[in-house]
Amino acid sequence: MEAYQRQQFDLVLGIAIERFVDRIIHRCGSSEAALNRLRVDPQGEGVWLDAFVQAFMRDVLLDNPAGACFVLQALERRQITAPQPGTVGTMLEQMALRAFADLLAAKAEETLELSSVIEEES
Repeated sequence: MEAYQRQQFDLVLGIAIERFVDRIIHRCGSSEAALNRLRVDPQGEGVWLDAFVQAFMRDVLLDNPAGACFVLQALERRQITAPQPGTVGTMLEQMALRAFADLLAAKAEETLELSSVIEEES
């Protein structure tokens, strides 16, 4: 991946982290509650990780095979489970969604942990 593409991906990821964390804090009431719900059930009430990633990918125009290739190129070393059989385009999109969602969950946990510590100190 070229340096400018990496920079673009990092920007997209940063926006996703910020939006996702703000959303689940708002829905869960606090950083600590959001962190607990994210860890217990990322697809559960107030978090809905995969639904967020699908909507986000659509918003930033990455919900197509070319967008999926961009995401997969940036996350080439990440491990994911095999997607459901289907067309190549569909499988690429499923893999990109899973890889991006897994990374987003990990980064959101880090951000929420930091937010919880800051809230406790205040």
